[in-house]
Amino acid sequence: MTSTPCSGNRKLILDVDTGIDDALALAYLASFNEVDLLGIIGTYGNVVADTAVRNTRYVLDRLGLHHVPAMAGSTHPSWADSFIADAGCAQFHGVDGLGGFGPVADSSVPDSVVVNAIPSDCQTCSDGICASEAGTCTSAVRRLISVGGYDVHDPHANPSTDSFALSFAMGDRAMRADTVHSLALPEGVRFIIDTIRRFGSDVTVVATGPLTDIAAAIDAAPDIASSLQLVMMGGTLTQEGNCWDATAETNIIQDPEAADRVFHSEADTTMVGLDVTHQCLLGRAATAGWRGTELGDFLADMADFSIEANAKADARLFAKGMPLHDPLAAAVAIDPGLVGCFDLPMKVETQTGDFHGTRGRTIGDPAGLIDPSAPRVHVALTVDHDRFVADFAHRIAHMVAARA
Repeated sequence: MTSTPCSGNRKLILDVDTGIDDALALAYLASFNEVDLLGIIGTYGNVVADTAVRNTRYVLDRLGLHHVPAMAGSTHPSWADSFIADAGCAQFHGVDGLGGFGPVADSSVPDSVVVNAIPSDCQTCSDGICASEAGTCTSAVRRLISVGGYDVHDPHANPSTDSFALSFAMGDRAMRADTVHSLALPEGVRFIIDTIRRFGSDVTVVATGPLTDIAAAIDAAPDIASSLQLVMMGGTLTQEGNCWDATAETNIIQDPEAADRVFHSEADTTMVGLDVTHQCLLGRAATAGWRGTELGDFLADMADFSIEANAKADARLFAKGMPLHDPLAAAVAIDPGLVGCFDLPMKVETQTGDFHGTRGRTIGDPAGLIDPSAPRVHVALTVDHDRFVADFAHRIAHMVAARA
């Protein structure tokens, strides 16, 4: 897929799992005349990948960005063969990802059903390999199912079954076909590779979901790594995470292996994590200023849903509003001076246990500290939050008024 010819503006690719804050990031970027959105890739995370693509297309259309291509990325993490959306994500984004204000609520947009299947005779061995009574399973074919980053048999797995049709009766053949299909390079991953080869470091990839697509692009085309400019929303270094263990962050727990590969690649990576996004809170006073137009009401309705959900989840942290996770990452791609970074060799824990730490934790890599040639990640630790939140609210208010 190709996009429109590019000007001399800042070129961006977005890799999103389109929930509410992804949608708000798109709206924020739409307010810049000097930004070229070359393409948007929808992946799993807040919702399943098909829903992310559909939500992305819907938001782009409402923003008048009909020319920007939306395409599919990875449908599941690199460690699993299938993915089920988590109930926690539905709590903060709604089962449709857009607080109930997305295309499912719009009768003019056809709905789709996403089915994830496992064999009806599937069991799980202690090593995580599916052992079928039919004897068709081998250690070479992992049949693992991720529920929001946790194996389906993990006690923390909490599926949001209302958001799609879940079938456990499609049989072993369906699972084998899904596994084989997953070996093909997704269209969105190929787009990342082709675009970086064309524009090099003149294009920035903004990843606001799991890093599966980014790792897959680097794995398939190692030559792009040294040119890859990446701003990622995810991780945390100086404070708690937002997952069950209060250590891992949501985007990272989805695919720790992929995130660790990205951290150890040659990509120029800026990590915009909870250290800074929790300082950027958007309240109802700001969203009230967006109302009065169809587009403004749509954006305000979504934001108000998230504001209420965050306040209910943790009034201590979010009494003043919703954290602008993904919009801040998008903003840093345009204005890196919004954040102050500490350059550190980073790793992601991929196991939990003695001498392993906690799976999904983003932490300094001690091996990198003794190797001056090891890749460094720019970890955002400070942010000009007042300037960013004010600019974010103002830009969206001005944009919706101009497009009325």
